[in-house]
Amino acid sequence: MSDRFTIAAFAGSLRTRSYNKALLRAAVAHAPSSLDIQPFDLADMPLYNGDVEDAGDPPPVQALKETLHAADGLLIVSPEYNASMTAVTKNAIDWASRPPKPTALAGLPVAVTGATPGRLGTARMQGHLRVSLANTNARVMAQPQLYVANAGEVFDEDLKLQDEATQQFLTRFLESFATWVAPPQAA
Repeated sequence: MSDRFTIAAFAGSLRTRSYNKALLRAAVAHAPSSLDIQPFDLADMPLYNGDVEDAGDPPPVQALKETLHAADGLLIVSPEYNASMTAVTKNAIDWASRPPKPTALAGLPVAVTGATPGRLGTARMQGHLRVSLANTNARVMAQPQLYVANAGEVFDEDLKLQDEATQQFLTRFLESFATWVAPPQAA
């Protein structure tokens, strides 16, 4: 068994100055040594379309599926739009959940977090995303949950995570994810 796990990760926002891309960068910086978090950019991912799928997965979709199949886990960092996940996040889940079997998400350990300028963090989005992920047969980490609220105060002008309490909770969240990803030890 390896002491280091490869974690695919994506931000469910396409904005250049996204708080969620900033949170993903902070996760890379604050990850325990057992996690190698590798961000995947969703900018070129086409919208899911069965006709496109019937013609064969486009290269960005192939790359996403290959990345997920090779990973030991997945970290999703997404904003909350209209009390739910973004279209970018849902689209990535939809593509990743498609055949061939087993799908790229089946059995994959997943952690979910997100940042928003609002006071509720991304609690509603995370609830919806967890339901979608459960239907893909992913193994979603239930606890702890990390909701980054008031993102404009948590990140500085350069989008660096400046809030010490959030940094500490992010570190604990990632340590818990490292435990979640690790296979159970034989008795």
